[in-house]
Amino acid sequence: MDNILLDKYDQLKDYLKSLGAVAVAFSSGVDSTFLLFAAHEALEDKAIAVTASSCLFPKRELREATDYCKKLGVTHYTVEEDVFTIEGFAQNPPDRCYLCKYKLFESFINLAKKHGTEFVVEGSNLDDNGDYRPGLKAISELGILSPLRKVGFTKREIRELSAHFGIPTAEKASFACLASRFPYGETIFVEKLGMVDKAEQFLLDEGFKQFRVRIHGTDVARIEVLPEDFERFMNPDFRENIYGVFKEYGFNYVSLDLKGYRTGSMNETLGTVVK
Repeated sequence: MDNILLDKYDQLKDYLKSLGAVAVAFSSGVDSTFLLFAAHEALEDKAIAVTASSCLFPKRELREATDYCKKLGVTHYTVEEDVFTIEGFAQNPPDRCYLCKYKLFESFINLAKKHGTEFVVEGSNLDDNGDYRPGLKAISELGILSPLRKVGFTKREIRELSAHFGIPTAEKASFACLASRFPYGETIFVEKLGMVDKAEQFLLDEGFKQFRVRIHGTDVARIEVLPEDFERFMNPDFRENIYGVFKEYGFNYVSLDLKGYRTGSMNETLGTVVK
């Protein structure tokens, strides 16, 4: 392990210690799990975790969050949030993530204050600065702290340190909320979120590590996988199986994106959405 990277980790713990107590916005993803681990090391029982429970996140993520907090010995709270009560959310405008994050993190702030904790921290890293991420604006406006960005961590460094410390998410695939599977301007429905959730769970069970199932219209699935996984789709039996299963979930058309998996692919249309 690079001593420079370990020094950076010590800087992270020192910063967290300076806050006195924190509530970690915990999704069970790579970044927030690493942040929670560091916060627990730095602050022990003065670090708590808070997780949103909503239709935007697969149930497996909430189960993993709960299990990890129990293993680590961290007090864990969940916030139930009906995102469809957020004005404008269902219409899926380009700033949808801003609307949603603002509401969710307001709830986190209220819960933290209820338990005597002033600071809410979240796990975005330096790599998150390079894409269209309106949620970061909401985080900034609410005064949410981003320790990993402040200290200067990249995703690669987070994964490397996670492996070093035995954190179970070191090689976990990155997954954004299910609303990110919808093209901007297409209405989000609970039923369609459920279709995407089941389709992605199927691919996960089939052994795919990094992928997305994007939904277009009411019944078109666009599958993004890593280029090295394209070969599996050349098998007629495999294709027929995926088509049959996705059909059961409500999709009438199933396609493979020839460009492959990439984060924020829906942002590629922003030039035609944002005027």
